[in-house]
Amino acid sequence: MNAHHTVKSFDAELERLAAEIADMGEAALAQVECALQALEQRDAVQARRVIDGDDAIDTREREISHEVLRVLALRQPGARDLREVLASLRIASDIERIADHAVAIARLSLAIPDHAAPLPEQLRALGVLTCDIVRDVLRAWRSSDAGLAHAAWQRDDELDRTHAVLFHDLLDRMRETPADAARCTHLLFVAKNLERIGDHATNIAENVWFVVEGEAVR
Repeated sequence: MNAHHTVKSFDAELERLAAEIADMGEAALAQVECALQALEQRDAVQARRVIDGDDAIDTREREISHEVLRVLALRQPGARDLREVLASLRIASDIERIADHAVAIARLSLAIPDHAAPLPEQLRALGVLTCDIVRDVLRAWRSSDAGLAHAAWQRDDELDRTHAVLFHDLLDRMRETPADAARCTHLLFVAKNLERIGDHATNIAENVWFVVEGEAVR
């Protein structure tokens, strides 16, 4: 095989690896959205579907890790190719953790009684914002768009502010209505899981920026 064919073959491997990671990310995002829907609708069946679906994402993360190690061993990539291969490993790990947090939210939804009060609007807003950021970083990865990755990375401040407002609102509600303390505690943990999903999304954004720009986000 000549050098041209070797380069084309390696490029195809990188494209396939990037696509596998993006698809895994979409599956994890779907898990988050389904977990939030289960929480909103008190849908135990959907919550258990999220929990049961975690094994498939774990398997995909292991397969991608093995593929990355194979590429490193056989191709010995340099410069941007090396950045992309290493970022693939880190991004796959962050996506797997996003899916884990979706499972945690699904489990929390099962602990909240069916007759409980509707979700606070701030929690809904936090869920929407979190999913939007994850969606944007996955788009940035697919398209190697450093600008989109940086914009998504900057939205983490908005997510942290929304989380802080919700946190204090739920604490106030627990003080005012002690009988609602158990439900509010579950919702605090839901909010914390969403905040952690946002952290993993910003990690992905940082890796996209690093691949494209060759330096850390400033």
